[in-house]
Amino acid sequence: MKTIWIVDDDASIRFVLERALAREQLHTRSFSQAREVLNALDEPGGEAPQLLVSDIRMPGDSGLELLRLIRQRLPHLPVIIMTAFADLDSAVAAFQGGAFEYLPKPFDVPKAVELIQRAARESEREDTAAQQQAAAPEMLGQAPAMQDVFRAIGRLSQSQVTVLITGESGTGKELVARALHKHSPRSQGPFVAINTAAIPKDLLESELFGHERGAFTGAQALRRGRFEQADGGTLFLDEIGDMPFDLQTRLLRVLSDGHFYRVGGHSAVKANVRVIAATHQDLEQRVKEGAFREDLLHRLNVIRLRLPALRERAGDVPALTRHFLAQSAQQLGVEPKRIADAALARLMAFGFPGNVRQLENICHWLSVMAPAQWIEVKDLPPEVLAATPQPTMQLTPVVTPIESVDPVDQPVAPDDAVPTVLRGAADDWELMLAAEARTLLASGVGEVWDHIVRRVETRLIQAALAATQGRRSEAAHKLGIGRNTITRKIQELGIDAERD
Repeated sequence: MKTIWIVDDDASIRFVLERALAREQLHTRSFSQAREVLNALDEPGGEAPQLLVSDIRMPGDSGLELLRLIRQRLPHLPVIIMTAFADLDSAVAAFQGGAFEYLPKPFDVPKAVELIQRAARESEREDTAAQQQAAAPEMLGQAPAMQDVFRAIGRLSQSQVTVLITGESGTGKELVARALHKHSPRSQGPFVAINTAAIPKDLLESELFGHERGAFTGAQALRRGRFEQADGGTLFLDEIGDMPFDLQTRLLRVLSDGHFYRVGGHSAVKANVRVIAATHQDLEQRVKEGAFREDLLHRLNVIRLRLPALRERAGDVPALTRHFLAQSAQQLGVEPKRIADAALARLMAFGFPGNVRQLENICHWLSVMAPAQWIEVKDLPPEVLAATPQPTMQLTPVVTPIESVDPVDQPVAPDDAVPTVLRGAADDWELMLAAEARTLLASGVGEVWDHIVRRVETRLIQAALAATQGRRSEAAHKLGIGRNTITRKIQELGIDAERD
């Protein structure tokens, strides 16, 4: 960890903090005024601090002025402002200037040390996250279901087959379609997108296929439709399940031989277009209801990619959150805000009915509405806080074997007797998981990651197999993983499962 810089004109304050932080094996460097700090930053080969703890009233530049100058040079450096003048104006000015926290004097030394340690940990974690973000790919996702999607995009990179993308609204279907186009032989051609549900039925035909001059009232000139605009490239038909039934027949003809007629036209037009369709609806059910042509479904469903809901890939929420916070900051022309682990945990526990799009909107809201540069749980929007109220945990947890909380009555992997889980008054499984992790880490048991991941994977697969009466293909689909993946995992984890 880098050095913690302390600046205060009071030598006794500097001494107390130096000694207290030294007992925690934290390195410090002290200054008596702001100018010394700025000179130290200009030292050749000098290393920037991990964080800065500054008094607010000092000879020369004040702590607030130092904060402003530091933000210009090191915009991501956490700054804790101390003052003996604990008034509202100072607190507001400190937070508006981007301070990590405000610490009124006289302070309790252990609490001050705890605050400094938290700021240092946040700074170190955010530095790592920033490095990862700088190297982030065009699409983010470490969840197995997303990795399957990435592999599918790679396998389809040299293909021009029709693809059907399914998934709930807001899961990023258009982003996947753009990736399929970008990595295809048609990448130099146009990518044209149209939402078939957003255009009135009487205009959709003209939007797709164009019209001749005089074809209808207002058609004063020939107009090329989306199919012609996408010639040589890719046409993305979003919300294909909402396409009017009579237009589905025309679309089927185009997919069959590449020919179509403009509205009011008499000469066939040919377009060399790859079609990627997407829907949040169950097209098989729409076929049963008579609202979607079965032959069109078969024509579209050459390759089907299912995008998982965000609640199925909660582990991707931290990376996505930082990405969207950085993106929002760039749009607003401000410094990106950082988010505390507790706030991230609350977001990970949120159901996200609007999926990734909703998370993006939340991050934009936080960029505007969060009062400080560091986003805490209390800063999250009301819908998140209301959906995941703070549970009440027992102060003295009871240690219980993990088998007693196993919801699936199935045999488990041989090493399941090792860990335990902290049982609290809450039934929040994520809190139980966090407690389990803390217990294992504190106990000194090796390979904590493997222990926990192995059990989580075991329970997920057992639950899916139980829900599908042992049908592996269906279980894999429900989990959002491939058939080969679930087969390999069953073998690796030693799960007793009949082959389907």
